[in-house]
Amino acid sequence: MHKKWLITGTSSGIGRVMTEKLLSQGDSVFATSRNTETLNDLKKKYPEQLKVAHLELTDKIEIQSVVDSAFNEFGKIDVVVSNAGYGLFGAVEELSDEMISHQIEVNLLGSIRFIKAVIPHLRIQKGGHIIQVSSEGGQYAYPGFSLYHASKWGIEGFVESIAKDLEPFNIYCTIAQPGPTGTSFGTSIKTGRSMKAYENTPVHELLKLIEEDSFGELDDVNDVSQAIIDITNKHLPPLRLTIGNVANTNVKAALTNRLNWLSSK
Repeated sequence: MHKKWLITGTSSGIGRVMTEKLLSQGDSVFATSRNTETLNDLKKKYPEQLKVAHLELTDKIEIQSVVDSAFNEFGKIDVVVSNAGYGLFGAVEELSDEMISHQIEVNLLGSIRFIKAVIPHLRIQKGGHIIQVSSEGGQYAYPGFSLYHASKWGIEGFVESIAKDLEPFNIYCTIAQPGPTGTSFGTSIKTGRSMKAYENTPVHELLKLIEEDSFGELDDVNDVSQAIIDITNKHLPPLRLTIGNVANTNVKAALTNRLNWLSSK
């Protein structure tokens, strides 16, 4: 049976590839993006299956309006994917207050508001599946990504809690944790002002790798997208889905370190 999806952040990367895959298999997608023109080719190819709307996650009114429009358009939506977001890099004192606020406003508060807006619709239709695309950075920390990690750790705690709230309504929640992926994420990372004090420190060493596109092993965006799609076919979807070798290695290491710390007390 074909599904109906509502997905944010579909102009590029995981959101774009997921949308293409879903449309090609006959599903219907209500795709949102800050740049809707990037979906024009798909609109021409799938005029009946694809609906597109502009969405800015810092706009509370637009979030509610777009969510309502999506459910009005499709009647019922089986899967909601909260995927929009970006990375902010720099030692915390290299970041302006405006940069810090915007990172939290988009990645954390925007995602929370979006999910909050879809819950009444899913509850009324007596079920559904919410997928929050986080990253390995929701459990494992790199230098220089403190605000990005704060947003991802925050959204993971939020989703883990609402999963308990929504269980009585047959609404499932999954946190997807991909590792570094071959998408445009690296090129969209915003950086703070460079401070001489951080030269030759892990922060600037990692920044150099990012700028040189030498971050390390990258997972294929097609594989990551397919893994997220496949999880929706499970009768009881898991709360967490860690995707790729790097993510599995790093998340396992982070959790092991915490367990070792607890056992040493």
